[in-house]
Amino acid sequence: MSINKVILVGNVGKDPVVRDFDKGVVKATFPLATSETYTNQQGETITSTEWHNIVLWRALAEVAEKTVKKGAQLYIVGKIKTRSYVDKDGNNKYITEILGDTMVLIEKKTGSPATNQQHDSEPGES
Repeated sequence: MSINKVILVGNVGKDPVVRDFDKGVVKATFPLATSETYTNQQGETITSTEWHNIVLWRALAEVAEKTVKKGAQLYIVGKIKTRSYVDKDGNNKYITEILGDTMVLIEKKTGSPATNQQHDSEPGES
């Protein structure tokens, strides 16, 4: 048995980039930052930020296109996927992405989350 599940709460780094494919399939991608703060031995506060490449498909991508903006705080549940490609110079490149299947937009003003949950699986095409 194996499990590939990721839960992230972070801030959107850029507005989603949305692409339309054949048969009405929609894909949205955007970076999500998660930060961790700690105090080192010298008493300094250190913040470490990780950037995650988020990929959403179909109806969830359409919701993201309408509601997700740079700076928004999101709760994302999905799985990790690494893919490879060859760049223009012939070098192998690898990219790790989070394929989201649940997204919740966390409203900062009211403190209560506005739920936008959808479950989608990725199509065979990338």
